[in-house]
Amino acid sequence: MVEEIKKNLYEIASKIEGLYGITFTDRDGVPLLKVTSESAPEPAIKPNFISTFCLAIDQGSKLGLGKTNTLICTYSQYQIVQMNKHPLVVTFVANQQCNLGQILALEAQIDPIASSLALTVTEI
Repeated sequence: MVEEIKKNLYEIASKIEGLYGITFTDRDGVPLLKVTSESAPEPAIKPNFISTFCLAIDQGSKLGLGKTNTLICTYSQYQIVQMNKHPLVVTFVANQQCNLGQILALEAQIDPIASSLALTVTEI
């Protein structure tokens, strides 16, 4: 089953030019499923970087604007998009020229995968 999901993720990622990887992690940044290319920057897929997202969404919810669903960070060479799929975090790593709208549109395709992985996490 995992190989089938990875194959599906590779197909999804290959359709978007500049998308280096998709990572599913728990709230602590522990990777559950990762599909990355050789070009993906190592610091962006480390657990300590990803776990910072959970702290940021907790702080964001204190603003009174509601639940934080997506966090987008842009750097000089990369874009990081993180989606809150409680109890999981989905992280997309892309180059600066990648179309952000295309990454955000992947949410509908990613939801079924996140739901099945979330069941696995909650059962453990």
